[in-house]
Amino acid sequence: MKIRELKTPEEIKNYLDSFETNYVKVAITDIDGVLRGKYMHVDKFIKSSESGFGFCDVIFGWDSNDELYNFKNVGEEDLFTGWHSGFPDVKTAIIPESGRQNPFEKNIPIFLAELSDAQVCPRGVLKKVLSRLEEEGLRSMSAFEYEFFLFNENSHSIHEKGFKNLNNFTPGMFGYSILRNSVQSDFYNEILNMCIDMDMRLEGLHTETGPGVLEAALMVDKSMNSADKATLFKTFTKVLCQKNDLMANFMAKWSEDYPGQSGHIHVSLQDLNGDSIFSSIDGELPESYKFFLGGLQKYMREFSVMIAPTVNSYKRLCPGAWAPINMTWGIENRTTAFRAIRGDSSSQRIENRLPGADSNPYLALAATLGAGFLGIKEQLLPTPETIGGAYDLKVEQKYQVPNDLKQAAYLFKNSESAKNLFGEEFVEHFSNTRIWEYDEYLKNKNLFDSSITSWELQRYFEII
Repeated sequence: MKIRELKTPEEIKNYLDSFETNYVKVAITDIDGVLRGKYMHVDKFIKSSESGFGFCDVIFGWDSNDELYNFKNVGEEDLFTGWHSGFPDVKTAIIPESGRQNPFEKNIPIFLAELSDAQVCPRGVLKKVLSRLEEEGLRSMSAFEYEFFLFNENSHSIHEKGFKNLNNFTPGMFGYSILRNSVQSDFYNEILNMCIDMDMRLEGLHTETGPGVLEAALMVDKSMNSADKATLFKTFTKVLCQKNDLMANFMAKWSEDYPGQSGHIHVSLQDLNGDSIFSSIDGELPESYKFFLGGLQKYMREFSVMIAPTVNSYKRLCPGAWAPINMTWGIENRTTAFRAIRGDSSSQRIENRLPGADSNPYLALAATLGAGFLGIKEQLLPTPETIGGAYDLKVEQKYQVPNDLKQAAYLFKNSESAKNLFGEEFVEHFSNTRIWEYDEYLKNKNLFDSSITSWELQRYFEII
């Protein structure tokens, strides 16, 4: 049996018994979408696959810089974890079907895990939304695509240079360049082969406009699988790059000189028989498709913090930079937030163009599907289609992208729809972490030396 076919603890045991390995790598996605984990001896791993294991809950009690959260005006009884609780281990479940061969470490496979009960686990939040869909007879298919900058730098040199005068992987603005990907074909093929080896195959890979910018589109899959693959893709692309003396950057916007980096999400819905409910009838968009768009338009402002989770996220969402600034939609319109893509029954879908490359895949997808789900439940019709450029349109505030992380965090914190959909504990915890993130930003005014500040670069450049 192959590792990607494992479904049960017994199958894991049988596989590892026949596999020459002493250790397995286990990883959990934290609140920022960063994989945290460790090596685990194969004997403990096999036992843990049956009964779970304990993992320190501090990974949900600190920020991306490993600073412990100290939320203002929040009582200890309302905190998920903290000094008051002693940062205990929490029950964690290994996900059998997530196993992959690790191309960088011979005979050390990697498995994903999730918190068994805690409501703050990002993978659990997505699972909750998918369960709500299934209760209504719906399943979803999704695909992520990412833009990322590459530099001929390493984790030491970027800090030594103060993130200035960095050496780009390739020069110039050269989107869709056959010249660049042919000259650098060895490296491109390393990316493609890594993605095949780890079962996160790419539909396409090309240069984007900008020095050293690539765009990778992952192939469509069931939504939970697609979020798993997106999370692994971001981490292991960074691993591959650093092993090649390169740095990959997934910030929403690392430089004011270039457009930001997107993390677009493509989604479609099916019934429980696997038939698309998004496919057109007589050329018209079906009602469910329109209602999904209506839900995105109504709720994505409230849920924006789930798809734009950093201070830096909102510096990408500006006019004329290939990123949306309002909750408009249009058929094949890349200036709108929601691009309606026509196709056959297997390809007609909606693209959410709001998320940046810095978003947590589980939370960004949960927000997208959750907003669309509410649109279907409430039968919300969208506004008229936007034809032409959406940047200069005057729209009501309810259709505007939040101004910054603080505004987005409070919109989410006060959203009853978010609490009903994602759970009160998650909404409270996540909104507090984003308010903390914004406050940390304000505390470091000495590093506010440009529109993209040194604080953002130090905090996000490598890890996000």
